Amino acid sequence: MANIKDVAARAGVSVTTVSHVVNGTRFVSEAARERVEEAVSALGYVPSAVARSLKHNVTHTFGVVIPNNSNPYFAEIIRGLEGRCFAAGYNLILCNSNDDADRQASYFRTLTEKRIDGLIVVASGSDVVVRQSIGELKIPLVLVDREVSGVECDLVEVDNITGGHLATQHLLELGHPYVYCISGPAGLSPSTQRRAGWKRALAQAGLARKEGDLERGDFSSRSGYQAMQALLKRHPRPSAVFVCNDLMAIGAMAAAREAGLSVPGDISIVGYDDIELAAYSTPPLTTVVQPKVKIGELAAELLFERMDGTRSTVRRVILDPRLKVRGSTAPYTQSA
Repeated sequence: MANIKDVAARAGVSVTTVSHVVNGTRFVSEAARERVEEAVSALGYVPSAVARSLKHNVTHTFGVVIPNNSNPYFAEIIRGLEGRCFAAGYNLILCNSNDDADRQASYFRTLTEKRIDGLIVVASGSDVVVRQSIGELKIPLVLVDREVSGVECDLVEVDNITGGHLATQHLLELGHPYVYCISGPAGLSPSTQRRAGWKRALAQAGLARKEGDLERGDFSSRSGYQAMQALLKRHPRPSAVFVCNDLMAIGAMAAAREAGLSVPGDISIVGYDDIELAAYSTPPLTTVVQPKVKIGELAAELLFERMDGTRSTVRRVILDPRLKVRGSTAPYTQSA
């Protein structure tokens, strides 16, 4: 590849003059500018982004670390994030931690070495482990979807307690005598908060918790399938289940159909997230809507506020969820 010295030699000017033309940092005569531009074009010279970042201490790049790049929920957040960043001339480096705290910490170090200007993280691992990894960072940070206790940084998430309450209340209002739950992993704040909303709705309806009314998954379709298989062994069989994300809900519907049950004729199911696939499942999934594109856009906006110095205080943006009723829920009938 041609370098700046090659361009200078071909144009018959100094390296400094080439730099001023390429970066627009100082007046250069029209004749010299034309020779430099001709040399750049002829040699296919591409200025080094790394060199520019070393000089200006800005790379116009953000790092993004998510726990599972196969989950459409995160893909839709990234769509909003990337759109807002692209419009502002910023690039993203995307890393998948695969829900591995050690891998996540390694990505934090790698991204820092690449001199990113800011970091957006959907955290994996216990709060203690995440806190240790994040505590080493000296760049603007935004947490998305999951708050981490003891970490004072910007945050964008949806009110998960309200979301869990909306889902459960909907099933109770349809006349179901009780609502079972398929939760995400223990110790993960979205799981804990959605489960808290489920418990609150049951308590407000005067319903005491039942033994075996909760199964856990890992937010994958397979885990939802397995959790529903376990719930269907309960006596009496559940007529309504709140599932703490859409992928698990889709797996749960598959398990119900495999058992010879109709959704929603025999069992009603509510998911959480409103991924694009939810509208096209069979039947279309009733779910709690998270404004995923807006979450991504807001995460970028919080970083830009830090970058341009308009804000130094911590911001916590908590968005409101809403319920989207589709075909996976129906009024309770005794035969169910």
